[in-house]
Amino acid sequence: MLAVVLVGLSEGGCSFRLGSMFDKDKGDPSDVTGSIGPVRIKDDTNLTDADMALARNAASDILSRGGKDASQPWENPDTGARGSVTPLATTYASEGKVCRDFLASYVRGANEGWLQGEACQQGQGPWEIRNMKPWKRS
Repeated sequence: MLAVVLVGLSEGGCSFRLGSMFDKDKGDPSDVTGSIGPVRIKDDTNLTDADMALARNAASDILSRGGKDASQPWENPDTGARGSVTPLATTYASEGKVCRDFLASYVRGANEGWLQGEACQQGQGPWEIRNMKPWKRS
């Protein structure tokens, strides 16, 4: 039975669960945060403020390195939540700042999914996470 499940999952690839998971309208488009303070997500991710802080730190770390095609893992041993952050595309200008979008994966208990985010940098300063919310397909 396990072999059948593994073959089925390998045949389906990543799209196996993505379709139904992201069809729901989650989050509030007005949720915008800075690099300080908790990110509130209005959905069922089950992530804590500490989980979100670790994901934000991973995003800032990977963006600071400026690497291409790289990801930064994050994990909270206190809650068991984990995931990774991957920058998307290239930087762009917004409101006089250099910005870049990213995706962050998460797994916590039975919940798993993706968060989309935007971070911006003023000059050579640190990357500030402007927003991070459940990913919605466009």
